Amino acid sequence: MDIIKPTVIAALASVLFAGASFAQTNANPNVNANNLVSVNISNVAQNIANDLDVDVQDVIDIGSVQVPVGIAAAVCNVQANVLAGDNKADGAECDAESTSQGLTQIVQRSINGG
Repeated sequence: MDIIKPTVIAALASVLFAGASFAQTNANPNVNANNLVSVNISNVAQNIANDLDVDVQDVIDIGSVQVPVGIAAAVCNVQANVLAGDNKADGAECDAESTSQGLTQIVQRSINGG
């Protein structure tokens, strides 16, 4: 009886660790490894320039930025699962129809060279 308990515990532990490892590698197979979408910001360049208090040409010169799927879905008015599916195939792209704080911050980093 004393030998059975450690064996059962070891078996359960190995199953739990194997399951956790599998879950991490297969958490969302529909999204590329970096989970980013290329968002064309030309339609909202003036709004972003106003928010950042920069010249609109600085924003236009950037053209597109790489943003997480959630931000892209919100500013492009596209469902996240559609973008994620595109990411799996060829890399997702969309045109921003609105701005968000997250998009504006990413554009600011691009303007600042980082």
